[in-house]
Amino acid sequence: MNKVLWSKCVDFHGHECPGLAIGYRACEIAKEKMDLQFSVDEELVCVTENDACGVDAVQYITGCTLGKGNLIYKDTGKMAFSFFSRRTGESIRLVLKRSKNGMTRDERQQYILEAPDEEVFDIKKPSFDLPEKARIFNTIICENCHEGAPEHKIRINGGKKLCLDCAKDYSRGW
Repeated sequence: MNKVLWSKCVDFHGHECPGLAIGYRACEIAKEKMDLQFSVDEELVCVTENDACGVDAVQYITGCTLGKGNLIYKDTGKMAFSFFSRRTGESIRLVLKRSKNGMTRDERQQYILEAPDEEVFDIKKPSFDLPEKARIFNTIICENCHEGAPEHKIRINGGKKLCLDCAKDYSRGW
């Protein structure tokens, strides 16, 4: 374990916790198995399926961020991270396994940081393809609130162009 990198992740996140350890460990495994480097642009993509503490480690270690468009949030609620290399075409999916019951918070954190890779994560290929690169969209002004939104987030309601906040959703079930 790289204690200096762990310490920098803790500083970035604000505190130590098992959640941060999950993201830290997922990144370390992905880096080792895919020979990943810090992503300056979009050469590395991470799809995170949660919005928990571990995502801060992903941002700090990999350079994948929402702003660059190479950190994508897929809200399944799973403690899962999929990494894709645009350079090599390689990918890996890391899904946290259930850990033993009865561990204290500190014991769980240490377990996540130090146990063998396969004990902590299911390691497999993602079931989805590499997401396309981030696009730049035209800004459309909402005809209700007059705030700008990207064109792919505009809805037509009653003949008006409306942002997602102003548009009325229509659904008939499931």
